[in-house]
Amino acid sequence: MTEKIIETSDKENIDKKEYALDFTTSSSIGRVSIKFLIIYIPIFWFSGLLVGIYLYEYFKNLPPITEDWMVYLFPILFLPIAIFSMLFIFILGCIFFSKLFLTLINLIHKPKEGIFLAQKGDRDFEFWCMRTELKKLVLWLVRNCPLPWIDTLAFRWFGVKMDFSSHLQDSWCDMEFIKFGRKVLVGQGAVVMSSMVVGKYLIIKKVIFSDYTVVGGMGCVSPGTITGKDSFLGAMSSTVLNQILEANWIYFGIPAIKLKPNKLARVKHMTKSFVDDEQSISIEHEINIEKDKKDKINI
Repeated sequence: MTEKIIETSDKENIDKKEYALDFTTSSSIGRVSIKFLIIYIPIFWFSGLLVGIYLYEYFKNLPPITEDWMVYLFPILFLPIAIFSMLFIFILGCIFFSKLFLTLINLIHKPKEGIFLAQKGDRDFEFWCMRTELKKLVLWLVRNCPLPWIDTLAFRWFGVKMDFSSHLQDSWCDMEFIKFGRKVLVGQGAVVMSSMVVGKYLIIKKVIFSDYTVVGGMGCVSPGTITGKDSFLGAMSSTVLNQILEANWIYFGIPAIKLKPNKLARVKHMTKSFVDDEQSISIEHEINIEKDKKDKINI
């Protein structure tokens, strides 16, 4: 026999941890020490103080209880607005103080791209854990806020390069080393990671979305991914480290592979004229219909 046989005694000496695959994303860190959660205490404390100041200003001018009850009509009617205002003050306070602590942390240790050891005692890993925990708090708060655009403000405030034309539909997105083009859409339940832990290593790499990129629901974008213009990552699909999606192509699968050209992105004819008075505006464009479907549609 040419195969090498491992003796039973040798098998017992093998350290299983050396061969175990420990996959952890920044949305669910399994190795974070409780010491990183202590930083939430001052954030909640100072944000709560802002809410307390607002409550004091709201109730300080109320007359004594012995007077006519009609004087309480105005404060009672506006009490729901006051409650919502307190919620927004608390959320904005958490965002502000989290950003303040994050700025101090980054002054001590600046974030950088690379591959690092994912173990306690490693400086890059420890500070990455601390930054991620801070951002998880803010992300959870803005995701549960009734205002739909406040999450975009939070992402921009924490360093994600994006404008209000792009949308993250209830998806998880890291808040560093991420760049969005115009009108990028990330579907519900998708995960955009500029950092991940694989085995013993922490990988941090910039993710770039070009204009009009679409990431389907439950999709997963790995660190180092670069998408071309009008590229499409299908639902429940996943890119690999440093993968490049070509422009005008649809990708699907785990890992994502080329499926077919994105015909919806290819509009060949479009004209627009701006005129006054009674003249009209005309727009002409080609409708992309697959050949086997044309007999089913009245054009």
